[in-house]
Amino acid sequence: MSRRIVVSVAAGAVVFAGAGAFALAHAGDQSPAPAHGKARYTAPTADRDGSLVFTTDVTASSEVKSVKVLAWPAKSSFGTKGLTVNDMDGAEPAVCKPSGGDSRRCTYRVAVTHADAEGSPKGVWHVAVLVTAKDGDTTLDAKAADFTVA
Repeated sequence: MSRRIVVSVAAGAVVFAGAGAFALAHAGDQSPAPAHGKARYTAPTADRDGSLVFTTDVTASSEVKSVKVLAWPAKSSFGTKGLTVNDMDGAEPAVCKPSGGDSRRCTYRVAVTHADAEGSPKGVWHVAVLVTAKDGDTTLDAKAADFTVA
């Protein structure tokens, strides 16, 4: 092999190694990220309450401190002005369990009574999720999942 090719290959290896180290360092400091959110709404029947169950997978490099969930109707003030982190103050916590590495599977369950269902706006609802990592980083997904109240 010529000296020029050897030098080019060595320089390329140094560049790729540096880029890989940067990517790994950056990956270690990523904000918490919810993914794969699913909502299942079951309306109450004559003899039993209904429910809302929301699940999401959350990854945070500094571990998950809390996950808050808020269901909101699409035809509401949040639909026009948008949902903020401050709006999540009254949101309820999800229960999270380890699912491998830095990931957690988080589930939120709430009963839906007949009174709840009758007093709720009909139509599309969104589920917002606020994830807070132990290092204080937060991520808000205002539309992590949707469901319909008929």
